[in-house]
Amino acid sequence: MATTQAASETTGEHAAGTEVPHDAHASVGFPPFNSETFASQLLWLAITFGLLYWIMSKVALPRIAGILEDRRDRIAGDLAEANRLKQEGDAAVAAYEQALAEARNRAHGIAHDTREKLKAETEARRGEAEEGLSKKLSEAEARIGEIKSAALSQVSEIATDTTTTLVETLIGKAPTKTELSKAIDGAMK
Repeated sequence: MATTQAASETTGEHAAGTEVPHDAHASVGFPPFNSETFASQLLWLAITFGLLYWIMSKVALPRIAGILEDRRDRIAGDLAEANRLKQEGDAAVAAYEQALAEARNRAHGIAHDTREKLKAETEARRGEAEEGLSKKLSEAEARIGEIKSAALSQVSEIATDTTTTLVETLIGKAPTKTELSKAIDGAMK
């Protein structure tokens, strides 16, 4: 072990591994900030940027522009279709409202015509019924007049018979016809 330690001291190595001199690290530094490689870094930056710009302008941007144009066209088409459908819907609503108004007007006209027709029929039936009732009333008045005349013509006979029966029952003797007709005529006047 003494030989290893002596060897490591002479070469500057430690037991854990090799040691690098301190000043070797300081001269290398962070590679992008190394002034010796600035020119090559700028060259590769320009080449990479130019290549990336060319790829983007020739491949990616036209595709993106095409996609955006397709979307714009599709949106414009959809808006045009929506406007067309809205106009058709508005026209259909207007036609429906007009048809509904015409139907209401026809219904009112039909109802008015029907009302007038029924009113005329009712008036005609009422006139016929009144005429029939007038005729029946005049016939009934005529019949009542006949019955009244017949009854009045028989009143004197009935009165004569009744008076004769009453006087005979009360007095026991029947009155004469002249006495009876004088009494009945005096009572009727």
